[in-house]
Amino acid sequence: MAKTPQEARLQVAALPIRWKDGKLRVLLITSRTTRRWIIPKGWPMTDLSFPEAAAIEAQEEAGVVGQVLTTPLGHYHYRKVLSETESCLCKVTVYPLIVDRLEECWKEQDERTRRWVSAKEAVAHVQEPELAAILRVLGKQCRSRADLEALGAPS
Repeated sequence: MAKTPQEARLQVAALPIRWKDGKLRVLLITSRTTRRWIIPKGWPMTDLSFPEAAAIEAQEEAGVVGQVLTTPLGHYHYRKVLSETESCLCKVTVYPLIVDRLEECWKEQDERTRRWVSAKEAVAHVQEPELAAILRVLGKQCRSRADLEALGAPS
């Protein structure tokens, strides 16, 4: 029997963000297996807050260093393949991460591609409709860090 969204396993994600020439850009990475465009995400970590865990995932998966904000932008669901015969529904909480720098060498650099895109381009690249909706709102309403902080979803 499939799990309902209420029974989904929790993951945390960082949405790497920067402004270049006054325009919002987001960093997408490829997944290791299917090579689809995603944002850095993973399981919560013992003794770390969700935003802290999301920031670590961003550093490991995308070589991103920056400031993660503690208010999530929202949530999305996807089905995670665990093996050839097993998968689980995941609910991913998305935290914005304002990028200070990109590392030239990082843990998963040989397994992933990273690309800066506009929020509108990101909407076209990601497969998860709820993540696309978060990106769409971000692109329309986020012109500055103050705008970003105002977008936070209620907990």
